[in-house]
Amino acid sequence: MITVVAKAQKVKTPLLYKLLGPAMAIPSGIVVRKAADTAWIKVRGYPPPKNPAAPGVTWPDALAWAAVSGVLYASARLVAARGAAATYQAVTGKLPPGVNVDSAA
Repeated sequence: MITVVAKAQKVKTPLLYKLLGPAMAIPSGIVVRKAADTAWIKVRGYPPPKNPAAPGVTWPDALAWAAVSGVLYASARLVAARGAAATYQAVTGKLPPGVNVDSAA
């Protein structure tokens, strides 16, 4: 038996929303990087590894930096995405494409 599957309609993302993403993400990325570096130096007493995969970096330092930077960057990305969606909604009066009220579980 052959089943026909309908193609999903592609939603065109408005230019305003495309511009808001980087406008929110770039500053938050800079702030997170400076905060992470400063926190690392205060706790460890020396700068974070530039390349955690380099042979001279110890496993504890590499894993700690990966965990700290991963959590901080993921949090910053979430803040930027929510900020862009909120700004888009404030300007246009509607939610951005792909974001809906029912998506909260």
